[in-house]
Amino acid sequence: MRIALAQIAATADPAENLDLVADGATRAADAGASLVVFPEATMCAFGHPLGPVAEPLDGPWAKRVHAIADTARLTVVAGMFTPATHGRVHNTLLATGKGVEASYDKIHLFDAFGFSESRTVAAGTRPVSIKVEGVTVGLATCYDLRFPGLFQRLAASGAGVIAVPASWGAGPGKREQWDLLVRARALDSTAFVAACDQADPTTVGREAGKAPTGIGASAVVGPLGDVRAQLGAEPDLLVTDIDLDEVQEARAVVPVLANRRF
Repeated sequence: MRIALAQIAATADPAENLDLVADGATRAADAGASLVVFPEATMCAFGHPLGPVAEPLDGPWAKRVHAIADTARLTVVAGMFTPATHGRVHNTLLATGKGVEASYDKIHLFDAFGFSESRTVAAGTRPVSIKVEGVTVGLATCYDLRFPGLFQRLAASGAGVIAVPASWGAGPGKREQWDLLVRARALDSTAFVAACDQADPTTVGREAGKAPTGIGASAVVGPLGDVRAQLGAEPDLLVTDIDLDEVQEARAVVPVLANRRF
């Protein structure tokens, strides 16, 4: 299976970000990928009001992403915002294209490091997986990386790949934590983890600000925790091949899913 991570620097303009999705999907398709993962908050960068840009899954933004995926003939996973109750939004992953139509609302909200995502975002309640060319792909978002139980549940449900769009917050030690957590969750689940972060906005002449706006370093990690490929801080496209036989081999050697007690 060939997958792509489209590390972009999203702006506050959903229409402008659709152009980034179209470009990334086209380049991923040209490289032969069947799945392209974009970051969390692809629709609109954090640090801007989310309520005014939130749209339902049958709204124009999601429909445009679906059309892009259909034109490119691959599956796109990208972060957007959908309306929730009491004036809040859901932090949603849209998965669309090649027969896939699904969404995942972020379960673990980023109430940490002085940020309070739950103030404006309503939490999701259910894990979600999709099928891409017969391969089960679990979905998780950013802060979910700190909760191994979700990854083990996705893996126990058949996921051999877990896609993790993110908009990681910058700060002391945060890059080290990103690298550690992405690798640890691969080991916890004995699955490939494809973690796509927002590019560091300072690499395109913008300020990072106080919101979690990304540090780059998108990576694909193997089921035994080894980094297969990783990007730098700037916008870029990572394309890599993964062999799903390695997942079964890893689970035979390190059967953490079978051996777990909780």
